[in-house]
Amino acid sequence: MLGQLRRFLEILLAIFTVSLLLILTGVVVIAVVYRKLGASLSWYDEIAVILLAWITYYGSALASLKRAHIGFPNLVQAMPAPLRLLAVLLAELAVIAFFLLLAWTGWWVMEVLEGDTLVSLTWVPTSFTQSVIPVASLLVVLAQLLTMPEMLRRALHGVRLGDPHGPAAEEHP
Repeated sequence: MLGQLRRFLEILLAIFTVSLLLILTGVVVIAVVYRKLGASLSWYDEIAVILLAWITYYGSALASLKRAHIGFPNLVQAMPAPLRLLAVLLAELAVIAFFLLLAWTGWWVMEVLEGDTLVSLTWVPTSFTQSVIPVASLLVVLAQLLTMPEMLRRALHGVRLGDPHGPAAEEHP
């Protein structure tokens, strides 16, 4: 069940992130063409920056789900099993706590920006553009929770944590 949900979320985030990247590419190409024709787009810079931020946040959620973020697997691997398990558990809890705090702060930012709009596109609420902070933060928390059981199994059985292609924890007694 967790595996299916993880896979669904991974596909959804990959499609969404790639879509954002394609949209950003399109916006940049259109802006360059317009600029070459002597007519600059007033909204290009603001939208490009927002799209880049969204790609970063949602891409981070995808990286968390794939366990493709920064870690210290060799350091953890060198620890004895009980300490290794404790280190992985503490790291997981620290990441979850940080992103819950970031989600809460992002929600607060959205409330502060309530009623504001973009400078170049006055029909776009700033709170919508900043919604990426709490939404992506909660997606990272979900990713951590979905992958935590496997990480704890790997830590318990001494399977290299940073190697997604290593033997699955289920192969160990």
